[in-house]
Amino acid sequence: MSGATAVPSGERCLRSVLGRFATGVVAVAARDPRTGERAGLAANSFCSVSLDPPLVSFCVAHTSSSWPRIRAAGQFGISILGAGQREAATRLAVRGGDKFAGLPWSASPGGAPVLDGALAWLECAIEAEHRAGDHVIVVARVLRLDASQDGEPLLFFRGEFERISR
Repeated sequence: MSGATAVPSGERCLRSVLGRFATGVVAVAARDPRTGERAGLAANSFCSVSLDPPLVSFCVAHTSSSWPRIRAAGQFGISILGAGQREAATRLAVRGGDKFAGLPWSASPGGAPVLDGALAWLECAIEAEHRAGDHVIVVARVLRLDASQDGEPLLFFRGEFERISR
């Protein structure tokens, strides 16, 4: 392979290479049990960890202002976003403000926010957290779940939200 780099020459190179791996997008959200205030974030690092016990994982930046609020709620919802939910993903990916203003959502059986129109949702509780570089790997136990919609997934590819083109 001509031009191959043995070690990534900085963050830009690493982002460029890893950005070529398309991922799905999830919304991770919770409600403060005292105030009812919602907190949420978008993640593209979601994956299945174990079927028995049922575990999933996602990564959160150490700089996230939403994750401490989601963690404090105890239980949270993970919505697997569909291709038509680009606006929701964009809102949840930014810092500050009321990320849920105008976003249709429902409460899971345990009270966690799940986005209406999501392809599926999971209600989870933290099983473990692992520091890894500038992120935290969150391992979550699945408490309840449902595949609520059929449709195409929302993808993250080369730094942008995309759809599958066939």
